[in-house]
Amino acid sequence: MVKFVDTELESIQAEIIRMWTLVYDQMDRAKQAVLGFDKNIAQQITIRERLVDAFELKIDSEIEDFIALYTPVAIDLRFMLAMLKINNDLERIGDYAYSIARFISESDCGKPDAELLGKLRLEEMFSTVLEMMTALKQSLEEMNPAHAISVIAMDDTLDELNAKSNAILVEHARKDLDAIPMLMGLGSIFRKLERTGDHLTNIAEQIVFFIDAKIIKHTGSQGQE
Repeated sequence: MVKFVDTELESIQAEIIRMWTLVYDQMDRAKQAVLGFDKNIAQQITIRERLVDAFELKIDSEIEDFIALYTPVAIDLRFMLAMLKINNDLERIGDYAYSIARFISESDCGKPDAELLGKLRLEEMFSTVLEMMTALKQSLEEMNPAHAISVIAMDDTLDELNAKSNAILVEHARKDLDAIPMLMGLGSIFRKLERTGDHLTNIAEQIVFFIDAKIIKHTGSQGQE
């Protein structure tokens, strides 16, 4: 029985990793779509959104079935609860990538000015999100909480870039009123990436929770909503 339970746990972890890879790819494509204002890439994200949703429901169902059948305790229960929450956070991140893609797909604006994007440091914003996702995936695969803890500090970069973007967008809007729809879209992208950072921080906390049975939420910084 113990061996069978271990196999089920490994299967759930493998499913989460596959979900992770799918969502990472969605966010990476979102980066390409925005920086290149590429509607074709944005359309690819839209098509794959249903797959993300279906995968999340599948994993949720498998976790619920496991808990109902085996009534796990201790580390096994912590693991399953963490996987359930991580799965939900990943689905939300996938939603943000999809929303970003919709802006590109439906926008009538032209490609954003390269100089403006440079000032905003939008590419750095996306790259930080993807770096956080990579580090957390490695943490989960290696069962190493150190990588997860390091990601929490990286969220400060996203908060900083998001805060600075507001003043830059307002300044640009004053100079070019016709660009306001595009600027509002860019502002929305920054907010979605900042919220993605919040979800990644949640994931980091869950990884530490089930590995070290430590709850670090709300310690040393303002809690996430």
